Amino acid sequence: MPALITVLKAIGAYSVLYAMVMTVISVPGIPRTVGLLQPLLLLIAITLSRVAARVWLGGIYKGILSRQNLPRVLIYGAGSAGRQLAAALKTSPELVVVGLLDDDDRLHGQVLNGLKIHNPADLVDLVEKLRINQVFLAIPSVNRARRNEILELVRAAHVQVRTLPGVMDLAQGRVHVSDLRELEVEDLLGRDPVPPNPLMMGKNIANKVVMVTGAGGSIGSELCRQIVKAGPATLLLVELTEFALYAIHHELQQTLTEANSESIALIPLLANVRDADRMSEILGTWKPNTVYHAAAYKHVPLVEHNPAEGIKNNVHGTMVSALQAARHSVSDFVLVSTDKAVRPTNVMGASKRLAEMVLQAQAEAMSAQGAKTRFSMVRFGNVLGSSGSVVPLFRKQIKDGGPITLTDERITRYFMTIPEAAQLVIQAGAMASGGDVFVLDMGEPVKIMDLARRMVDLSGLCVRDEANPQGDIEIAVTGLRPGEKLYEELLIGDNPLPTSHKRIMKAHEEYLSWAELQAKLAVMSKALDVNDVPTIRAQLKDLVPGYQPDGEVVDWVWLENEKTA
Repeated sequence: MPALITVLKAIGAYSVLYAMVMTVISVPGIPRTVGLLQPLLLLIAITLSRVAARVWLGGIYKGILSRQNLPRVLIYGAGSAGRQLAAALKTSPELVVVGLLDDDDRLHGQVLNGLKIHNPADLVDLVEKLRINQVFLAIPSVNRARRNEILELVRAAHVQVRTLPGVMDLAQGRVHVSDLRELEVEDLLGRDPVPPNPLMMGKNIANKVVMVTGAGGSIGSELCRQIVKAGPATLLLVELTEFALYAIHHELQQTLTEANSESIALIPLLANVRDADRMSEILGTWKPNTVYHAAAYKHVPLVEHNPAEGIKNNVHGTMVSALQAARHSVSDFVLVSTDKAVRPTNVMGASKRLAEMVLQAQAEAMSAQGAKTRFSMVRFGNVLGSSGSVVPLFRKQIKDGGPITLTDERITRYFMTIPEAAQLVIQAGAMASGGDVFVLDMGEPVKIMDLARRMVDLSGLCVRDEANPQGDIEIAVTGLRPGEKLYEELLIGDNPLPTSHKRIMKAHEEYLSWAELQAKLAVMSKALDVNDVPTIRAQLKDLVPGYQPDGEVVDWVWLENEKTA
């Protein structure tokens, strides 16, 4: 610009003198209009020469050529978020925005800030014609059902997808490039979560002493995050694993500091839920009003290979925690359970159903004695992103170039996001009257093979199979692991009752009386102490209706001892 202004000044002075000579004095044989045209042509020539020199000598042409090789992007959504994202990416050295997509047919063919708006139905052709590598979703306010429809459309084009967060996450400030994130599986599954009821979220938490066992686990840590938002007076973090306890305590401390809510006391406590003395010491010292019992071994194959430890932790740990909670007059005790407790084929599921039965029997016994502790349990399926979940495993396998390992092509699972699951656990606990078995509405089950294929497609890659031998990622079927089921269920019976929350149901499940159950658990303890796995499995079958182990004993210690026997 300074150079252009200098040229304009020089040409301006020159044109005045030249025009005076050519028009006022005049030159025979030359039209007077030349006095006006020649300075204008000279200005154009000098300007273009300087632009050409700048492009060539300044290396601009190299930048133009290099941008030809950058990833080419279409932005889905020509609304406010899409416009702001396009503006933010306009000078990006990492990619080139070549157009917009929008569902509004009135906008098709229009040009917005130099970018043409296209019909999403033409996406497959546009990908080939415009050499598109990625599609950015700038549709933060669209509902989950419509987002899934859009993702299916984009999936057919085999381009990588990135997205902006939801509208609530973008409520403050403008849209920035840093807001873009990889497509999460939450964007592929399920439905729109129901906003939590603040009254139910705070009923057992606000200004109270709350304890979470297994506080460093996937569900336990999310329960802690949600509990902190509800404003407890004190939160007791009980965890066996030192690093997991450190991590969640440090995270929550930072959260409270940033929110200026340091009045909430966070107490990190190393403890084993099977240790009655330690649990009694903790409960007696702080006297919590509410306990969320999330401590459990939940990895199906690992518990199948170590059944005695799984039962000790899941059943005895629950029983010890529940008995100590009743002894110290805890108002509410909520067990986090699993859909694998329904007609289980594995030790993990059977142990969780047995833990439910312990609480049901305790609730009946405590009610007869006039005790005030309300016992309840909340049963749900897989949560996205939890430790051991297929989702982070598939993502890593795709990043590594495959193959994706799948145990069976027919396998299906229920899925829910961790925050929604934790919120529903808290709200279900708030509705408990004693001995309740709550079941969360998980939506429709998801076929894991379809999930794997969608994750590959939306990474901009193709599945390699018989129909497409030149594809990028292979899906390898490895066979069901010990104790693994093809399908999961949420109810033992078929008589769920509705509650005041549309996503929470109440089940009626049969159980043994506390006296009978306690006697049978005492017999099982003897088998557990000597790791008599066949006896343990036989006793589980006797205790847990529907438990049908589907294979031979695979306990590592038992198998090794059998070799040397």
